[in-house]
Amino acid sequence: MPRQIRRPSKSKVYHIMIRGNEKKKIFQDDDDRTKFIDILWNKQEEKNFVIYAYCLMENHVHLIIGEGDESVSKIMQRINTSYAYYFNKKYQRTGHLFQDRFKSQAIESDDYLLASIRYVHNNPVKAKIVTDPSSYKWSSYNLYINKDSPGNRKIAKDFILGMFSANRHNAIELFKSYTKQDNRDVFIDHEDIVEKEKIMLDEKGAKAFIENYLKNSGEGDLTALLKNKNLRDELICELRSKTSLSVRQIAGILGVGRGVVQRVKGYSGSISNC
Repeated sequence: MPRQIRRPSKSKVYHIMIRGNEKKKIFQDDDDRTKFIDILWNKQEEKNFVIYAYCLMENHVHLIIGEGDESVSKIMQRINTSYAYYFNKKYQRTGHLFQDRFKSQAIESDDYLLASIRYVHNNPVKAKIVTDPSSYKWSSYNLYINKDSPGNRKIAKDFILGMFSANRHNAIELFKSYTKQDNRDVFIDHEDIVEKEKIMLDEKGAKAFIENYLKNSGEGDLTALLKNKNLRDELICELRSKTSLSVRQIAGILGVGRGVVQRVKGYSGSISNC
């Protein structure tokens, strides 16, 4: 069967999955996992690509990377070749370690990037290895929430956390909350197209979202902002387009009538229309 042509990403960001040949283990112990992560960081330093997330499972690995000096194909060739050489030498084996080529999915939006990172970090939860991603040692999740994890180097967490809030504490809390939400998207495990998802927030998360909006808009006080119709409507539009909050919830949090929220001009369910 001919190989499928790999679709290039305009953003040069990809969700990658590599799997053991015949779905066999590619990690026998923690030394193997540590070695793979070391190779990942070393190749990153050599070729200047971006690492957004990773997760090492028993027989496969998920990576989210952005191209640097080389194409994603070259990057993965270097990583796979180095690790396969180490693994085959250590266990005195021959033959292919990985199943054919890696799988990749182009990431073309911030929404998709966040959802992909969430999916990668929740792999051990989905596999029922742990009940919380922070309990799993071999992913990048703990690098985001400032816990100990091997290979604490150049993960692009500042960029990702900045999507949630300019305040680091708020950003981490929002990131943790987002990660715990159900992921209804379909990823490369299923060879399908991902659907965009809104950030799902509880009341605490919504308040942190608003605090960040106030800081970025230059309005330090919510009461003052609500007196300015244009700024008020912009905030409502942000909440409606970027979060899962209902009209009733937004009205309650802001202390305005539901009709005010419903009548915001320009809202049609997407960020670009606000």
